[in-house]
This record gives sequence, structure tokens and C-alpha cells, in this order.
Amino acid sequence: MPRSSNKPRRLVADGRAYIWTVRHGHHVLENRGCRKTLTLHTQPSGTGGLLRFVFDEGPGRYVSGFTTGSGEVGAVGVGALNLHEPGTVRFLLDTALARGWDPGERRDVEVDGWTFLDEAVAARG
Repeated sequence: MPRSSNKPRRLVADGRAYIWTVRHGHHVLENRGCRKTLTLHTQPSGTGGLLRFVFDEGPGRYVSGFTTGSGEVGAVGVGALNLHEPGTVRFLLDTALARGWDPGERRDVEVDGWTFLDEAVAARG
């Protein structure tokens, strides 16, 4: 039986544990299309904040839906990532840490996932 894509997954990086999920949403009232959100929760619960990578659909950018895999996000001329792949999640986490995100801070942080796409696609090759 295949694994449920909605079930939280565990990732350990540099001695710290995280639980991560990928969700799909819609901007119904604003009529702006779909959104894919990758969320990392520090573990154990209450030891830090959470980090959300948000990918909003837009011109030249797509998030998975009817014609693509469930965790896929991509941009024309750049490429695509599968947010269900642990290697992709680890790369995004490492990049956010290098850019200054502190998992020990007890505040939630939301970042524009598209600002990570070029680098992640190149690294994931």
C-alpha cells in the first residue's frame, strides 16, 4: 500500500528533528489559483517555530494539480521540484538555515518558496 501524501514525515538534520507536511490549497475568494505549502515543524513540539515554504500559482509558475504529480511545483524555463521528496525538503531546509532562519526561535516564519526554486532545481539536477 502506498504511503499517504498527507501523513506527516520526519526529517533529522544537524541533530534537530522536524516533522514536515505538504498541503494544497486554493485562493477561491481572490481568484488567484492554487497554492502548495511545505511546512516544517521543529521537534519536540514547542522547542522552536515552524517554517512554511509557500508556492502560489502565477504567470509562468505552476503547482501540482490535475495534470501533474501531487507534490510538484515548477516554473517555465527553470524546472520543477517534488515537495514529497526528502532530498528536496532537506535542500530547502538547509538553504533557509543558510539564509538566516533560526529553528530555535519560537515564531512562525513564512517564506516565498519561489525564491528558492532556481537554486534547488540546479542542486537537485
